[in-house]
Amino acid sequence: MAKRGKKYREALQRIDRERLYAPKAAFELLKDVDAAGYDTTVECSFRLGIDPRKADQMVRGAVGLPNGIGKNVRVAVVASGDKATEALEAGADHAGGDEIVEALSDGSLIEEIDSVIATPDMMGKLGRLGKTLGPRGLMPNPKSGTVTMDVGKAVSEIKAGRVEYRSDRNGNVHAVLGKRSFTADALTENYLALLDEIQRQRPSATKGRYIRTVAISTSASPSIALDPSRGDAAKDESA
Repeated sequence: MAKRGKKYREALQRIDRERLYAPKAAFELLKDVDAAGYDTTVECSFRLGIDPRKADQMVRGAVGLPNGIGKNVRVAVVASGDKATEALEAGADHAGGDEIVEALSDGSLIEEIDSVIATPDMMGKLGRLGKTLGPRGLMPNPKSGTVTMDVGKAVSEIKAGRVEYRSDRNGNVHAVLGKRSFTADALTENYLALLDEIQRQRPSATKGRYIRTVAISTSASPSIALDPSRGDAAKDESA
């Protein structure tokens, strides 16, 4: 295990590891203990009571965060003709048909994008790139709204702060909530929007407790455990 720096160890001492924090209190503490000299990204992790080996228990989707994520999301759209034009007019960074597929295939575009949208007729050409796009979370999927004919709307929503999420092989879901520079209220609103969405996506086949644990962190801070049962009333709780 890598040795942690002094600031990280000091931050760890300020977090009560036995406590489940209310959302706003957790975000206020997180902003306070993160001593990085740059605007770090705030992330949230859910451990779910699902069987990740079963396809009918996969949790996947997308949600628009009310305060965005504080990042310019770079979007590529795989579409032809008028749909490519529509995507560019909506703010897509790259749009086109075979040329975008080729750029994704040879890797020249991979590091320049954060999300890929495709029209249904182009998915046959993208299917062979599953091993390249899948591990990076870039493969378009109807459930997350990234396989659609309404490419202009999809681009606008992603640019405005829609985030995609999916359960991993351990039954965990990770998602970005924003930046440390966001207010605790803004981060709480984003978190509650994500929490509501994760709860809504509960697979019918799951049994027992669905959301087991929730934790937030930044790239420069220890994690803080949240009480997953705390709802909207927790918005105003700061201690």
